[in-house]
Amino acid sequence: MTDSQQLLAEYRQNGSDAAFRELVTRYVDLVYSTALRLVEGDTHRAEDVAQTVFVDLARKARTLPHEVRLGGWLHRDACLVAGHTMRGERRRQSRERQAVEMNVLGNHSETDFSRVAPLLDAAINELEEADRTAILLRFFEQQDFRAVGQALGSNEDAARMRVNRALEKLESLLNQRGVTTSAGALAIALSANAVQAAPVGLAATISAAAALTGTAAYTPTVITTTKIIAMTTVQKALITVTTAVAIGAGVYEARQNSTLRSQVQTLQQQYAPLMNQIQELQHDRDDATNKLATLREENETLKGNLAGLPKLRGEVARLRGNLGAAARDAVKAAAPKGNAFSEMFKDPAMLEAMRPQQIATEKMMYAPLVKQLNLSPEQADKFYNILVDNGLKSMQALQSGTISPDDSKSSKQSLAADLQSLLGDDGYTQFQNFTKNDMADQTMLTLMRNDFMDNPLSDTQQQQLLQVMKSARQSVTANSPLDPSQANPSDTGQALQQHLQQQEQMNQSVLQQAAAFLSPAQLQTLGTSQSNIISMQKASAPMMQKMLGKAPTGQ
Repeated sequence: MTDSQQLLAEYRQNGSDAAFRELVTRYVDLVYSTALRLVEGDTHRAEDVAQTVFVDLARKARTLPHEVRLGGWLHRDACLVAGHTMRGERRRQSRERQAVEMNVLGNHSETDFSRVAPLLDAAINELEEADRTAILLRFFEQQDFRAVGQALGSNEDAARMRVNRALEKLESLLNQRGVTTSAGALAIALSANAVQAAPVGLAATISAAAALTGTAAYTPTVITTTKIIAMTTVQKALITVTTAVAIGAGVYEARQNSTLRSQVQTLQQQYAPLMNQIQELQHDRDDATNKLATLREENETLKGNLAGLPKLRGEVARLRGNLGAAARDAVKAAAPKGNAFSEMFKDPAMLEAMRPQQIATEKMMYAPLVKQLNLSPEQADKFYNILVDNGLKSMQALQSGTISPDDSKSSKQSLAADLQSLLGDDGYTQFQNFTKNDMADQTMLTLMRNDFMDNPLSDTQQQQLLQVMKSARQSVTANSPLDPSQANPSDTGQALQQHLQQQEQMNQSVLQQAAAFLSPAQLQTLGTSQSNIISMQKASAPMMQKMLGKAPTGQ
């Protein structure tokens, strides 16, 4: 078992953050460099792809085989994630640009390598498994031939021959794509450019986000919050709340460590007096028991004296009352105070720390609209920040329980004014139409996309599935005032049941129509994903009711 496999086993068994950070440090350059080539040199997009790949690793660590070659798995997953990311962009690119003639032998400059880079990883993935592993170990993980031989179960000379043959096959694949090169030139180019240093701090960022996701993958509450399909203004605020709680709770706890340590010391100091009080109460109890026994004896002696009986009974009642009052005082003294969860939403620094995750949530929901409106990067950032600011206000109002119909109306008017100022009347109309008609299905497809990783949907299948989902939703809601895509996670009782029943009807209609263009494996994945979302919606209701201060009702 290699060092990487041992670290993966330690993380799989114990959830060790240190082991996962070491894996990220070892492989972040490999993943980042692969992503950078596949996203055409866009460093920000490459960072997003790298973070997604390590999130996948954290989420799937417990299902990976013990003998997995981690470098190969990460490289393939990076290719898949980058492919999903760039598919829309690559449709616009000319096929001739990918087949441009170039001669790597004639010039090994960074410019020429940047032109061949988009074709390199696709060609590597077409190699046989043994050849692909040899290329990745030698040039991407930068191991010597002896280490390559040990990993492949052979010696140094056999490893050198395997790498040379793999380079020759890679040369042939690139020649088929119009790139004239040689095995020697490829060896030089890969040695110099295959792996580039990732930006400073990226490994730490990925470790924090991926480790949290790995833990959250087995926490029903977090799974629930990431798959709630809530598309109204209040529901988007709830998505922001639940996502922020998943990320912010850990950050908040870290910031409160010093405070908690002080509280522990204070409690320890209070422990001794409480023990003394308990001992005194035990003394009082023993005294009261003794007195009660004495009184009972006297009561037997004085049975004939009716005038003294009420007095004895009063003494017994008084002693019992004193003992009960003392016990209640002790319980009150030991009762915990405060609500750290509520305080988290009053901390401006904490809310600001949650902002990046909230912006990521808005990007997931509104990315198609931003592309449709052709917004500049500056306009897109302002658009997302307007939505996040509105969500924060709604989150604070919901948590405090002070929201009213007038407040909700004022919040909507403020949001509309800000968006109209940024987008114009026509752009704001498109925003309203997208929110009402398209965003629910687009978001559901985005949430399902990871489930289709093993059986990816083509672009045509995605468009067909979106159309079927929209048609099914319109059919189900044609004769009903309710819309399954507008289900409120905080609904209770009959309203929640009606929403969930309509969602299930819509799912069945989608499955029946999707059978015409999905493979059996894809159709099974779709059904499983739909069932998971329904289960998450049912499970999310109690948590949302608790956060909004509602008493849970019958499910």
